[in-house]
Amino acid sequence: MTIGARVFKTGLAVAIAIWISGLLELKLPLIAAIATVVMIQPSIYRSWVEVLQQLQSNVLGAAAAITAVWLVGSSPLSIGIVSVLMILLCIRLKAEETIGLTVVTVVVLMEAHGLGWPLVMDRLAALLTGIVTAFVVNITIAPPRHRGRFVAQVKKSQAQLSLLLRTSVSNELREKVFNRELSALKGQLRKLEDAYDLYAEERVVRKSSRADRARLLVIYKGMLNALERGVTLIEAVDVHYFPAASDESWRREVDRQIEALCGYHEQLMWKWEGLLKPGAAATAAPPESSALIEGISGSADTEAEDKTRLLVVASAIYAYEERLRRLDKLIEHLQERREGALDDPERLLGL
Repeated sequence: MTIGARVFKTGLAVAIAIWISGLLELKLPLIAAIATVVMIQPSIYRSWVEVLQQLQSNVLGAAAAITAVWLVGSSPLSIGIVSVLMILLCIRLKAEETIGLTVVTVVVLMEAHGLGWPLVMDRLAALLTGIVTAFVVNITIAPPRHRGRFVAQVKKSQAQLSLLLRTSVSNELREKVFNRELSALKGQLRKLEDAYDLYAEERVVRKSSRADRARLLVIYKGMLNALERGVTLIEAVDVHYFPAASDESWRREVDRQIEALCGYHEQLMWKWEGLLKPGAAATAAPPESSALIEGISGSADTEAEDKTRLLVVASAIYAYEERLRRLDKLIEHLQERREGALDDPERLLGL
C-alpha cells in the first residue's frame, strides 16, 4: 500500500495545525486538527472554493451560536435546534460540503459559552487555524498535477480496453474473469472522469495558457469518449454478437476490424506522446466500418432478430471508429499548431 500525496498532506497539515495551536497557546488544538482534515481537497481550485465557503458558513454558524446563546441559552435542545437550522442554511446556500465543520463550530461555541467568552474566542481561533493551515499546505506542498495523472490513467485504461476487445470476439477469457476485468475498466473510467473534472476546474492566469489548456481539454475529452465507446463495443459484443447467427466471413471481418481499431487506438496514444513520425498513425487507420452495416442490411438470409443484434454490434464498431478518427484529427491539429509556433517566434509568444 502506497501513501498518496493527499494522505501525506493531511497528516502534515494536522501536525502543523496542532503545532501552531501550541504556539498560540490555544486550549483545544483538537478542533484545529478536525478543521484541517475536513479542508484538504484534491485540487487547488477546490481548496480555494472550500476556504471561501467554510469561512462564510462558519462565520454564519458562529453568529448563530452566539445569538442563540443570548436568546435561549446553551441547553442540549437549543444546540440541536441551531445545528438543524445551520444544516438547512448550508443546503440553501448550496454549500453542503461545509455542513460538517459548520455544525462543529456551532456545537463547540455554544457548549463553551458557559465557560466564558475567552474560551469561545479560543475555539474560534482554533477553527480558523485549521482552515488556513490546510489551505497553505495544500497549495505549497506537492500541489496536485491532474494533467499527468489523467494521461497516465488513459494509457492504463487503453491497454486494458485493448485486451478485452481482442478477447471479446474470440471468447477466450472465462466469464468470471471477463466480468471482473470489465468491471475494473469501468471503475478506471469513473476515476478518469473525476480526474478530467479536477483538471477542468483549475484556473489559468495567462491568456495564452488558457487557450492552450482549452485545446488540451478538448483532446482529453476525446480520449475519454474513445474509451467509453470502446467499452460500449465490448458490451455490444458480449450481449449481441454470439447469440446472433451470421456468415462466417462477416464474423472474420468483425474480428479484423476490432483488431485494426485496437492497433489504431494504441498508435494514437503513441502519437500523442510524440513517439511516431508525422502521418504514421493515419496510415494505420482501419478501413471504413460502414461496410459491416451494409453487409448486414443486404443479407436476405439473416433473420430479423439476428440482423438487429448484428446491427447493434456494427453500430458500436462504427461509433468507436468515429471517435478514434476524431481524436486523430484533434491530435494532428494541435501538433501542427505547436510545430508552427516553434517555427514562428511571435506566434510562440502569443503575439
